[in-house]
Amino acid sequence: MTPITTAVSEPCRVLARDAGLAEAIPPERRAQAIEECVTREIALPPGRWRTGPAISGLNGIGLLVLSGLLIRRVGIGGRFGAELLGEGDVLRPWEGEEEPPTLQMTTGWRVLETVRVAVLDEDFMSHLSSYPELGGRLVGRAVSRSRSLAVNMAIVHQARVDVRLHMLLWHLASRWGRVGNEGVTVPLRLTHAVLSELVAARRPTVTSALTQLSKRDLVLSTDAGWLLRGEPPGELDGDLAEVAAQPV
Repeated sequence: MTPITTAVSEPCRVLARDAGLAEAIPPERRAQAIEECVTREIALPPGRWRTGPAISGLNGIGLLVLSGLLIRRVGIGGRFGAELLGEGDVLRPWEGEEEPPTLQMTTGWRVLETVRVAVLDEDFMSHLSSYPELGGRLVGRAVSRSRSLAVNMAIVHQARVDVRLHMLLWHLASRWGRVGNEGVTVPLRLTHAVLSELVAARRPTVTSALTQLSKRDLVLSTDAGWLLRGEPPGELDGDLAEVAAQPV
């Protein structure tokens, strides 16, 4: 795929698009904050993403994901780790890119579903003096992302790939899941290749593990994404669930 280096931007009322941020502002000041906190919004179509002139070198907080799904990959010695990101996450994809790494590694971003981001630049930061509650909420988002990564690390240390996948999908359900009569739906259309990166396994092994989980009626592929049945894995009921549920 052709790398994405440029994107069209348009005005964005950040708090109108992100209800979680708006809720940080007291009700009597919220409407004014929604009108004042305006910045640029950029749309990124599916494909490999390289930050281009429109946003590289940005001074400010970074990029706030308003919608969509993307993945960040880091490779060392031919082995890769990956992180799934979506609505509400705060990114600084250019951070540290100019510093020489101590390890030889490769990094890359790929948009899985069209992503729209708000550019939280210096102009946006000027509003934080009037609405300091936003600063705390954005820091909380960054802390939540780091804790989610800690859970991912614990998951990929499980020996069996079917266990990793079962845990990963329940972990994703804690953020994206929807409870229904048949179980919990995770409305993410993740290919076997993407899942293999998230659980640090080969794609054929992931396909085989998903077949096993399906036969046990634990994980089913649907048009909406993934349907989880039964209870979360025992490990998620214990230590992993406690890590994921830690308050920010």
